[in-house]
Amino acid sequence: MDRILSYQDAILEAQHQLLDADPSVFIIGLGVPGPTGIFGTTKGLVDKFGAHRVLDMPSSENAMTGVALGTSLVGMRPIVVHMRVDFAVLSMEPIVNQIAKWFYMYGGVNPAPITIRMIIGRGWGQGPQHSQSLQAWFAHIPGLKVVMPSTAYDVKGMMISAVRDNSPVIIFEHRWLYSTKSVVPSEIYQVPLNKGSVLKSGSDITLAATSYMTIESLRAAELLSAVGINAEVIDIRSLSPIDSDLISESVIRTGHLIVSDTGHINFGISAEVVSSLSENAFAALKSKPQRIGLPFSPSPTTPALSDHFYPTAADIAITAARCLDIDIQKLKLKKRIDWGDVPDNSFVGPY
Repeated sequence: MDRILSYQDAILEAQHQLLDADPSVFIIGLGVPGPTGIFGTTKGLVDKFGAHRVLDMPSSENAMTGVALGTSLVGMRPIVVHMRVDFAVLSMEPIVNQIAKWFYMYGGVNPAPITIRMIIGRGWGQGPQHSQSLQAWFAHIPGLKVVMPSTAYDVKGMMISAVRDNSPVIIFEHRWLYSTKSVVPSEIYQVPLNKGSVLKSGSDITLAATSYMTIESLRAAELLSAVGINAEVIDIRSLSPIDSDLISESVIRTGHLIVSDTGHINFGISAEVVSSLSENAFAALKSKPQRIGLPFSPSPTTPALSDHFYPTAADIAITAARCLDIDIQKLKLKKRIDWGDVPDNSFVGPY
């Protein structure tokens, strides 16, 4: 029988198995060995593997990232955890100028196999300094592999692939995905760091998305199905490198593309996808490719603003209907009546 696991438990299991299988692996981060264990993703690991392999970190992100680099150069495989991507900004110098460049500066002789987990996502009014989605920033840096798994299966497999890869890998985890569940094998397995995934096959329009926006895209596909539109949903999954071939092949079949990202539209991942598609399969397009994401302003704090700031399945469905000249009134859209700054009633808070 298939085993169902939550996204957060899949992360926990991946790290447990990596620590158990390889003595060179260790985890470090602010709150990692604490009682809540980074939303449960590191809970109990210190009891099993000890404080010398599951380490707390002071509020010195820059310095500790440098420490992680140093340990990787002498044979260790560190997993660095930032409870928020906003905190990782303090460590941009070692990530960009050192970690990303090391392999190239030394002719590939001395790799820096570091995995850095960065948690993104909103909730409970966390506002402009605790809810940013900065994945495009990191994907812009040569030498870094950047992934955004959106299912429990993928996050376990990509975590294992990342730690076993000799390149530095950034893993973005959306907080709203942590309670989602999927089939996850109990054994160690790997998911490639350079491939997208088709979540739903379709023939009328391609909905490509990153991270939590894959869930909104699947919901949009259901709304579109009710009016006879068969949408294909692609999880972009890998940002650097992007699996451009998968998206192009889909658009060649459907003729239409909507790209949804958790980050800003301006200078974002969606722009890179549309640009690549235009270069590789422009003749297949039957309508202008569309981008859905955040407006170019800091993230809001209040529920009233959040409800207008973050796109939903309805926005994707409406955009698709316009691409296909479908009457928007035919879509069975329901107005959300609860607080839009939480995914559902099970969400228990920002920390």
